[in-house]
Amino acid sequence: MITRLKHQIKDPLYKNSFFIMLTYVSLGGFGFIFWMLAAKFYPKEDVGIATALISAMMLLTLLSRLGFDFSIVRFFPENDKSKVLNTSIIITTIFAIFLGAIFILYIDMFSPELHFLKSPLNFSLFIIFLVANSVITLIGISFVALRKAEFRFLQSLLVGSKIFFLFPLIFLSARSSFGSVGISIIITVLILLIFLIRFGIRPKFTIDQMFLKNAFSFSAGSYLTDFFITAPNYILPIMVLNVLGANAAAYYYIAFSIASLLFMIPNAISMSLFVEGSHGEALKKTVLKSLLAIFSLLTPTIIFLYFLGDFVLEIIGKDYSINGLELLRIMSFASIFVAVNYIFFSIKRIQKDVKILVLLSGLISALFLGSSYLFMLEFGLIGIGYAWVLGYGVGAVIVGILVRMERWI
Repeated sequence: MITRLKHQIKDPLYKNSFFIMLTYVSLGGFGFIFWMLAAKFYPKEDVGIATALISAMMLLTLLSRLGFDFSIVRFFPENDKSKVLNTSIIITTIFAIFLGAIFILYIDMFSPELHFLKSPLNFSLFIIFLVANSVITLIGISFVALRKAEFRFLQSLLVGSKIFFLFPLIFLSARSSFGSVGISIIITVLILLIFLIRFGIRPKFTIDQMFLKNAFSFSAGSYLTDFFITAPNYILPIMVLNVLGANAAAYYYIAFSIASLLFMIPNAISMSLFVEGSHGEALKKTVLKSLLAIFSLLTPTIIFLYFLGDFVLEIIGKDYSINGLELLRIMSFASIFVAVNYIFFSIKRIQKDVKILVLLSGLISALFLGSSYLFMLEFGLIGIGYAWVLGYGVGAVIVGILVRMERWI
């Protein structure tokens, strides 16, 4: 048993997966503590507005990435790493600034509750934090691509320092949460740049046109796929705020933050599968190891949250347990379908089959967001849980059909 454990620790797939999961657990743990403190010291309305504000920043970061995060993983092994990362950061930063400005310009259309972003100071801070968040995303994925996921874990610990900035900024009410996150991200970027330089990756204002040409179609397909899968997570808090109100947005976000601990498992292992496949590892063997690892960890975690989820939510507040428990349980069950889809996406990224990636992820996203809105109107907050099961459940069925028809593993 000990010999087998040592072998697994040395296996690149398990090692990278371990540190990526630690990263997600760390981010989830700090996020849980962060929102628990915010929920205790701020009114629910302020928490709801803060979650919408942070979700907006995350959504804009996602939109500005343009698929370069996945291109970094896929093209790092065969290209100049400094040129790949510098090109990716420059292009995504330009888009982040552009999209951030458009979002604030039309904020009254997107989310009137965030109108305060139109002031010069709030506008400037939002853009600065948005750019820093965009840069830190690409730096983190670069460590994963280098098979140095332990540094991405370090990144999560540094970002977790947002907890310590929450109280000095308490006079800003709802905006203190956003300011805490932004300051911690900027500090993290500055520290991680030092480690990148140690690995021979030096920041330069240069764009590698050859890399852009080779990675364009892959980046575009990965961008659309990542947008379709990730964007609903950032759109929903804003949707809940606008449809059900600030209190419901707070209940949803807290339940989702806890359920995200489950989604981190397939996310981490599927990313490691993508990294190993990009380095030429045997696909079938790596896929089977990934599935075994995912469901070995996912099953007991689902059982824990189903039976003890009320206890976890009550740590934050009785209202959160009353209003969010059933939603948490349903989202926990949906993680099984999420896992199946994530593994499939990684396989197709390795094979550079972007067409099926875009089609399937687009279908899941459309089902998820559309049914979320309709089910919210019909069933209230718990309707979002039904939408999770519907969207990803249909995706898992399609994956099963494709596997049976194509037998491509």
